Amino acid sequence: MNLDALHRTSLRRTLIVVLLAGVFFGGVLQVYMTWKTAEAAVNAAFDRSLYGAIRAIDVNVSEDSGGVGIELPYALFEFFELTASGDVHYRIATEDGLVEIGSPDMPMPGKEVEPGTPHFQTIDYLGSPTRVGTYIRPLKKLSGGNLVIQVAESLTSRNEFSQKFILNAVARDVMLAVLAAGMVALTVAWSLRPLRQLREEVLSRKADDMSPIETRRVPADVLPLVDAMNDHLVRYSQLLATQRRFLDDASHQLRTPLSTLLTQVSYAQREPEEHKVRETLDAMRQQLKNTIRQANQLLALARADTSEIRANSTDLQKLATTVTRRLWPMARHRHVDLGFEGSSLPVSAWVNADLMHEALSNLVDNAIRHTPHDGRVTVKVGMEASTAWVSVSDTGPGIPESELPMVTQRFYRASNTQGHGSGLGLAIVQAITTRHQGHLLLAREPNEGGLLARIELPAAEPASN
Repeated sequence: MNLDALHRTSLRRTLIVVLLAGVFFGGVLQVYMTWKTAEAAVNAAFDRSLYGAIRAIDVNVSEDSGGVGIELPYALFEFFELTASGDVHYRIATEDGLVEIGSPDMPMPGKEVEPGTPHFQTIDYLGSPTRVGTYIRPLKKLSGGNLVIQVAESLTSRNEFSQKFILNAVARDVMLAVLAAGMVALTVAWSLRPLRQLREEVLSRKADDMSPIETRRVPADVLPLVDAMNDHLVRYSQLLATQRRFLDDASHQLRTPLSTLLTQVSYAQREPEEHKVRETLDAMRQQLKNTIRQANQLLALARADTSEIRANSTDLQKLATTVTRRLWPMARHRHVDLGFEGSSLPVSAWVNADLMHEALSNLVDNAIRHTPHDGRVTVKVGMEASTAWVSVSDTGPGIPESELPMVTQRFYRASNTQGHGSGLGLAIVQAITTRHQGHLLLAREPNEGGLLARIELPAAEPASN
């Protein structure tokens, strides 16, 4: 199983498997170390007892008589045999073999034994494993060299004690490992309890409940995920609200013109005179144009509210020139002087060019529609400090100052507005400007008396060609 497959499994199962595997291998290592440590401790204890018997013989060796005199501690040997639960053998001999007491068939140690240092080894003696302790004592008054003292005991008692000691230690380690495994399982279950509660809370919610998830009892490790979910819920609720508003706006704005069109079609079907039928068709054509414009503006507003902002460094002078040229035919048709005043310096902003084109088109279109014949509409672009701006001013009737804060609301039309309109143009501009972290300023044009609309945006470095 690769890591991706492991991550796709249950988090609880993954934690339990990984942690219990660590407990298992740690327990095995602990048992092995306990076994080796216990074995070494038992051997050290029994070897000290064996060395004690050797030292008891050593202190009873005398050279005062001109030879080697030895008084064996039989009482100690009997006690040692009881402790060893078996026979105890000894051998006392000079290296030249002139003196030999005890078991002569006990093998001598190799040359690696140094005088004055005890040496222990396990050999097969008399058909069973035997532990032999050897001590070489220098003889000071005799010319025989060294005296070799050996004591041997059967390993039966030692092995039995060692097995009991090791089994008790291993049983303790196994019990601790089982306890640790149980604690791991309980800890994992308890630690993941907030996640189960979170799941139950989400599942118990109603389908239309978009309120943020309570984070008071959420663990710190999961908090970033819940915060991201709450942020997504907020954005999703805003999207749903926008869609509901769009449906409400569309049904409200399109119901009346469609009903009017149906009435006009019925009237045209009943009218016998051709010129009246033509008049009705002309009225239907105008009504369709207004309805299409309203539908386009509703779609533009919905796009401004919900579309993804992919901003780039955009030349506002080039964009404003494009919009102005595109609307020149409309201005000429309405006998309006549409002009453009650029800047001597580059003017760039970090915006989505398509959305900003839509916003500026709405400003210029509104200005042309509300400017009387022989009036003027001027588009300007400039830069102030770190702010890039584009403005549209006209010589129309303007908007009463008391109504300026309200004209960016959907479907709001100023009290002095004449002709057809949906009241969505400035709402579209406001939505697009806000999504670009900009500001829309509306005021009375100081020289012409009409409306001055100015979009201010964060400036950007000019895009390299």
